[in-house]
Amino acid sequence: MRLLPRHRLGIVVIDAVLLIVAWYAAFYLRFDQVTPYWERLRDAGWWRFVAVQVVVLVLMRVYQRWWKRTSLGDVLSLARALAVAEVAAYASMWLLPPIARSGNDPLPRGVVALDLVLAGLLLVAARAVSRIVFERSGPFATGRQVLVIGAGDAGDLIVKEMKKPRSGYAPIDILDDDPAKRGLRLHGVKVVGPIDLLDDLLGRTRLDEVVIAMPAAPGARRQLVVDTCRRHGVPVRTLPGPEELLGADSLVTRLRDVRVEDLLGRPPVRLDPAEIGGYLAGRTVLITGAGGSIGSELARQIARLAPARLVLVDNGETSLFTIDRELADQGLGGVAAVLADVRDVARMRLLLAAERPGVLFHAAAYKHVPVTERNPVEAVRNNTLATRDLAMLARDAGVERFVLISTDKAVNPQTVLGASKAVCEWVVEAAAQEASATRFIAVRFGNVLASSGSVIPIFREQIAAGGPVTVTDPAMTRYFMTIPEAAQLVIEAGGVGDSGEIFVLDMGDPVSIMALAEDMVRLSGKQVEIRVTGIRPGEKLTEELFERDEVVEPTRHAKLRVARRPPIDAAWLSERLARLEALVLTGDAEAVAASLIETVRSPVRANPERDPSVVGG
Repeated sequence: MRLLPRHRLGIVVIDAVLLIVAWYAAFYLRFDQVTPYWERLRDAGWWRFVAVQVVVLVLMRVYQRWWKRTSLGDVLSLARALAVAEVAAYASMWLLPPIARSGNDPLPRGVVALDLVLAGLLLVAARAVSRIVFERSGPFATGRQVLVIGAGDAGDLIVKEMKKPRSGYAPIDILDDDPAKRGLRLHGVKVVGPIDLLDDLLGRTRLDEVVIAMPAAPGARRQLVVDTCRRHGVPVRTLPGPEELLGADSLVTRLRDVRVEDLLGRPPVRLDPAEIGGYLAGRTVLITGAGGSIGSELARQIARLAPARLVLVDNGETSLFTIDRELADQGLGGVAAVLADVRDVARMRLLLAAERPGVLFHAAAYKHVPVTERNPVEAVRNNTLATRDLAMLARDAGVERFVLISTDKAVNPQTVLGASKAVCEWVVEAAAQEASATRFIAVRFGNVLASSGSVIPIFREQIAAGGPVTVTDPAMTRYFMTIPEAAQLVIEAGGVGDSGEIFVLDMGDPVSIMALAEDMVRLSGKQVEIRVTGIRPGEKLTEELFERDEVVEPTRHAKLRVARRPPIDAAWLSERLARLEALVLTGDAEAVAASLIETVRSPVRANPERDPSVVGG
């Protein structure tokens, strides 16, 4: 990097003029133009003194900083550079002729001190004026009149961005619940009171928009803001969470409409990716179902953890192409997209032998209840039997960790999907009992917000079509988590889990589906009918997170729990899987479904005499 970019020469000239002014002002204040000393040193030494100061400022990279973005750190750096420049200039006056040769009296220390102070004030003032002009506000501010909710770090950053010219925004006031911030100003914008004042402010002030700048705020607080803004007909947008802000050039460009995900009744779970995923660095990692909602998010997060190689496996060409291109556009190397079907045992055996993964995340599965109810043969083939085969292939290939993605529908299953995934968990338990170096781990979580086929995309489509929004039962509730949370949980469990363990995220209280539908309709701003259609066969009013025979234990992370139960009898499971496989080969859907349900309703445990405490989900 050049010490003095060519386009900064004008700035150097301005600084030099200011340093000359400081030099003469220092002599004027010190001697008041009444002594010969003033005339001799004022006229003979100023050019050298200033020249040395400018050279030192250039060498200390002062001119590689923009005046219009001057910060406190820049001011401190300038002060250090000026102090060094002053010392160097003072020394040059006596080490070099003519003063060194003439033996004149040394330059008075008072003049040097005054020059340092005055030079500092003038140079800082010039930069401050530049920034004020750049971030002009008050009567010169133009754009949408905005009220900002939140005076924390996010609020400070968004107000700063909005104050810039051509941002398109003019922040008027700030609301924050912290009493200590009351009356303070962020970049000239006052914190006028708590969020409870929002209703009153909107009633008497014309605003174009309200911006929520509280990325970690509880869903209930966001809901209050949204409801109040809707009543007054004022648009409301939000600053997203950290995972959406990575790489953002401007926070203003990342403002988006409030989504129902922002209104969860609990704060989002935040895990440190480097801490939970450090075990993946330098390893070969394979993800099945890599084109799906969970698989693709796993790929995004793992790709940032510096694996030696990331192998993405999916049998859907379009979804595989999409995630592969996304990672490539981000400049992430070492990614291999493999079009393959996990049901193809020979193909998967060759793939594992060629790639030699250290960690395998198994996310490939059919997951839609209505589809699997009508197609039990394929559900068992793709979910249950493929998991059994892949687990054995992973063991034989020396994979160190095998992590299964499961679902809360596997608890007390009432559907083909739930039963097929319950048996998958047993496959992991049985594999863990064998003498092998592979750790077999299962991760169980609830509904994933905004994943393909989940309730939120369905509701969005129904609202966009003008309705009706269909809810099967007003009393229905579900546990929810976001896609990033789900991926974090899977990565965390893969690192801390022992073989045979099942991990579950603490997802807070279950969410009413009816309330969810009402929130989405309200956020859309449309008048859409919500229609109750009646509960479907096998559908539960409330999902469960744990079986009655499971003991729930905490882990080192407060939001991650482990479920322990007597392990499945591996010999019994092997016999039942062989029976299911034979039925699958016949293609008899009714027989497959009946055998599957019979299997999950009467499991045989290796230690049936154990009577763990009954726990609730």
